Amino acid sequence: MEISSIELELSQVTEVALLNDTSQINTLENEAIYIFREVAAQFEKPVLLFSGGKDSITLVRLAQKAFWPAKIPFPLMHIDTGHNFPETIVFRDKLVAELGLELIVRNVQDSIDQGKVKEESGKYASRNSLQTTTLLDAIAEFKFDACIGGARRDEEKARAKERIFSVRDDFGQWDERNQRPELFDMLNGQIELGQNVRVFPISNWTELDVWSYIKEEAMEIPSIYFAHKRKIFLRDGLIWSHSDYVYQEEDEEVLEKMVRFRTVGDMSCTAAEYSEAFDIDAVVQEIRNSTISERGARIDDKRSDAAMEKRKQQGYF
Repeated sequence: MEISSIELELSQVTEVALLNDTSQINTLENEAIYIFREVAAQFEKPVLLFSGGKDSITLVRLAQKAFWPAKIPFPLMHIDTGHNFPETIVFRDKLVAELGLELIVRNVQDSIDQGKVKEESGKYASRNSLQTTTLLDAIAEFKFDACIGGARRDEEKARAKERIFSVRDDFGQWDERNQRPELFDMLNGQIELGQNVRVFPISNWTELDVWSYIKEEAMEIPSIYFAHKRKIFLRDGLIWSHSDYVYQEEDEEVLEKMVRFRTVGDMSCTAAEYSEAFDIDAVVQEIRNSTISERGARIDDKRSDAAMEKRKQQGYF
């Protein structure tokens, strides 16, 4: 069968696009590996903040490559709200066991029990913002001077203001006016007593970059990122998990639908989307066609126009 000139041209365009994507991913991977090695060289007690989501899983793979054949030379730490998706916790424990990594878990419930934070109530109650106190206490407990996280600049406008080495004061607070220039990839890890740095190795990645890397590396991720049948209910135009952790009115009908999650956070503030994407290629196509950002399904970002920035100023990840 003859191939038309149009079909041949389309095939060549696709091939060039794939080569460009691979080149972009390799460049981003090399940058992230450089950042991990700079962290190990410049700081005494780093930790990798791990949620079990796709971004933090990507960080683990990058850290493996940065220090291979040695093990990752710092622990993982999860600030557990107690209201996480069960699939994420199962995956977290499996990954840590398979790689032989040290995992530190600190619980928001302990901060509540100690009277340091107050449990929210009502329609939009969430433990997500309560993580800040638990995180800052854990940083002080272990004297971590660098906390490595999976934030990306494309996620939310406040994230775009971050440096790769983002300095926090001795109260864990972030001041956008007190950040250092990072010219020519020079990363300055010098900090004063009591300060610490949040480090973002995939800051320059996009959501699609992360998915492309997951595909290229054949990485396993929690099943909730793919389409699956789930009990849900509808509120404010968003799709919520039917769970004891999520506030639900009596008249909000429970349905069973095919959905997936683009982002993984506290169940009480993370909505799903209808989906038939059962594999990575289908997920990528859905993202390309989406008209809302990845964090458009995070209700905690909608509390005000500056919700994320205010949480960051208080010490949030």
